[in-house]
Amino acid sequence: QVQLEESGGGLVQAGGSLRLSCTASGRTFSNYAMCWFRQAPGKEREFAAAISGSGGTTRYVDSVKGRFTISRDNAKNTVYLQMNSLKPEDTAVYYCAADRSSYYPTRYDPKLYDYWGQGTQVTVSS
Repeated sequence: QVQLEESGGGLVQAGGSLRLSCTASGRTFSNYAMCWFRQAPGKEREFAAAISGSGGTTRYVDSVKGRFTISRDNAKNTVYLQMNSLKPEDTAVYYCAADRSSYYPTRYDPKLYDYWGQGTQVTVSS
């Protein structure tokens, strides 16, 4: 079992920045990939970013490339999502998820994930 807890959301103006954090329980954090998903009002949950167990491999959805950076600190069991140049369309609840079946980020369908945080709201005003 893995328990995940996100923090760092909030209200920011367009063009601003936020950093989300997700802390995991357990002693095998570095053995699996971690992902960030997001869900906007009235829309399905979608993949945003993912990172391998070591942090050496990252993946992004096209809409956030060049603006968001995913990273992790395995000593702290924490994964981060640095979000810069935020846009109103980035407004969503952001969730972290653990892919305990894979060291590398290979799965981008939220239906395949069993371990989720509670989510943190990000609101970008225009």
